[in-house]
Amino acid sequence: MSKIKTMTKRFSISILVLLLFIGNMKAQIDKNSTLYLELKKQDSLFFERGFNGCDMSYMEKTVADELKFYHDKGGFQNKKLFLERTKQNICSNPEQKPIRRVIENSLEVFPLYNNGELYGAIQTGDHQFYTRENNKADVLGGQAKFTTVWTKKDGHWMMSDILSYDHGEPNRTEMTENIEQLLKDNNIPALGLGVIEKGELTQIKVYGTLDGKRIAPYNSLFNVASLTKPVTAMTVLRLVSLGKWDLDEPLYSYFIDPDVADDPRNRKLTTRLVLSHQTGFPNWRWMNKDNKLNFQFDPGTKYQYSGEGFEYLRKAIERKFHKNLEQLVKEYIFQPIGMYDTSYIWNEKKDAKKIAIGYDKNGKPYDIVKNKTASAADDLVTSVEDYSKFLIAVMNNDLLSPQVFEAMKTKQIETKKNKYFGLGFEIYDLGNNEIALSHGGADKGVNTIAFIVPKSKQGLVIFTNVDHGHNIYEPIMNHYFGKIGKKIVEIETK
Repeated sequence: MSKIKTMTKRFSISILVLLLFIGNMKAQIDKNSTLYLELKKQDSLFFERGFNGCDMSYMEKTVADELKFYHDKGGFQNKKLFLERTKQNICSNPEQKPIRRVIENSLEVFPLYNNGELYGAIQTGDHQFYTRENNKADVLGGQAKFTTVWTKKDGHWMMSDILSYDHGEPNRTEMTENIEQLLKDNNIPALGLGVIEKGELTQIKVYGTLDGKRIAPYNSLFNVASLTKPVTAMTVLRLVSLGKWDLDEPLYSYFIDPDVADDPRNRKLTTRLVLSHQTGFPNWRWMNKDNKLNFQFDPGTKYQYSGEGFEYLRKAIERKFHKNLEQLVKEYIFQPIGMYDTSYIWNEKKDAKKIAIGYDKNGKPYDIVKNKTASAADDLVTSVEDYSKFLIAVMNNDLLSPQVFEAMKTKQIETKKNKYFGLGFEIYDLGNNEIALSHGGADKGVNTIAFIVPKSKQGLVIFTNVDHGHNIYEPIMNHYFGKIGKKIVEIETK
């Protein structure tokens, strides 16, 4: 027997053994288990960063040197051939780009143990294949099953075996296609989604284009408008946790705005009142006829949303620490969490290549906001992955002391029935001692929203780059958040 025949026989036997093993497995592990969510995350990142984003460096690090890839149409491939064909067949033509997406509900995970110790897992599911062309909606073309063997190497998950088989016509009822139709029906240029389960980011999905031509990559940057405020709030609360700042110390010790210097009410302003929107300030001073800041009621007596309050706090903080807000947030939030694609200040060299341009309802683009100084309330530029990391750190309380964490999610003031403001986040009372923390952002060409549910460790990030992006929140929330999403919508609409 020739060497080629011997190899072919060995590969065939390997496939047969693996398929027989899969066919005889009794049940997958629970879909809420840590291992399942870990593998779901790995699959999502591999497809978005690897196949769809063509991050070959990431793929090379993720597939094992001894990779064995079996394809029912393309034959057997080792690591070298697998990477070469990925470059050639998937990543060589950006004008007509193949895209792969997993059908969420199809994923199953089966652990692999050796003497009671986990050393790997088998993952199975269904993928759908799309073709992406400039200025066109992704076209669904096919579907196939996959089986992947993941092994842990030095604490990192690696792909050691991949089977892609049963290629055929697609099942057209998956949520992915529904979302794409949703975007088309509502004229939404780009959508970024982050899904958090059991305190882990399990899905990153970005749809559409950056500017009507360039396909939006998984790490696209979005101006998230007022989703800036929770990041600012957590920075200040971290300073409080470290004993470097006080929630209830009057801000006049560090800063007094000239517009309210003669109003004694400036002495009542505290960080707590700023973060819960009880300053008495308008949202922005330019909304007043004289363009000057003023108190519209006594601080601490009622709720009124105010970006000016956050800017007031920024100036006090900067004077206290002799650092600008960007420096403080980098030190206390961005670097500890690993938010490397996030900034308050525009970086032309880094940001221009990946920014999703904002549009009005008629499809007219707005000018990109390019802040040279940090705003505490608005215009943060970030990615779905980075902001999801931030929410996870908040939810898992990786940043605050236990006391400050409790204060952060304590209802400070009611804004409507079953809805309150805490310190930096809105609080939805879902009943049964369960709350959701949330914040939204809306500006020219921006509609964004984020949720976390501390009790169940769920989270959802939705970024859009159009004035009416909020039109698609409800169906997305209902799909990914189920009963919780419906309850939040119910609170909002009553």
